[in-house]
Amino acid sequence: MSVSGLSVSYGQIRAIRDVSLNVFSGEIVAILGANGAGKSTLMKAVAGLVPPAAGNVEIEGRSVSRLPAHQRPGMGVALVPEGRKLFTPLTVEQNLRLGAYSLGQSASRKLVGERMDEVLETFPVLADRLHALAGELSGGQQQMLAIGRALMSKPRLLLLDEPSLGLAPRIVEDVFATLLALNESRDLSVLIAEQNIREALAVADRAYVIQLGKVVIEDDADILFDRKDIEDVYMGRYKDGADREVACDDR
Repeated sequence: MSVSGLSVSYGQIRAIRDVSLNVFSGEIVAILGANGAGKSTLMKAVAGLVPPAAGNVEIEGRSVSRLPAHQRPGMGVALVPEGRKLFTPLTVEQNLRLGAYSLGQSASRKLVGERMDEVLETFPVLADRLHALAGELSGGQQQMLAIGRALMSKPRLLLLDEPSLGLAPRIVEDVFATLLALNESRDLSVLIAEQNIREALAVADRAYVIQLGKVVIEDDADILFDRKDIEDVYMGRYKDGADREVACDDR
């Protein structure tokens, strides 16, 4: 996946500005930044939920910038949105089946069943709660369900927006361990927008830091992990080459 010169505006407010990044096959890439930095807007733009004001998004060499959001899963892209956005009055099984909509009405029950078996093998706890309402699950179980729903379309690129939000530290570790296992076992490319910088950098190959809607740092994840000023970078107190402090606003 390639993003080049991408800008997105909400009315008169420019949320992201001239952002360029790449996610190569089999990579885990982290997008880091303080709240309001533009991480979620970037993820929504890649998923097709917000239109670009400028720039381009390419999936496997094909421009998808004008492709509607509901067609992007067919291009191998699936989003796990911030806050999970499950259909809480529906059961776990029903939520998972909704994730297979991109397969089309012609998809056989056997194919959908095979996809579900793969998801339940990845998240055994969901198999035990298959007929429970999604709203009855714990926060960690809901995040597993949200990821499982995305996996039903068998994506080649998985987008995760703040997957650790609201989860206990132990559950966060489990979620990231699962993402790493999926990446390794399925050659799944992953783009994570995350506020938990240490957990994200521990599993990522590379990372980008966004401030005020612009990429200010791009580097290997292990190099960023070892930076003593990484907390300042995350909080928007990164000093650029002119030794000027770049402060992040609270939008």
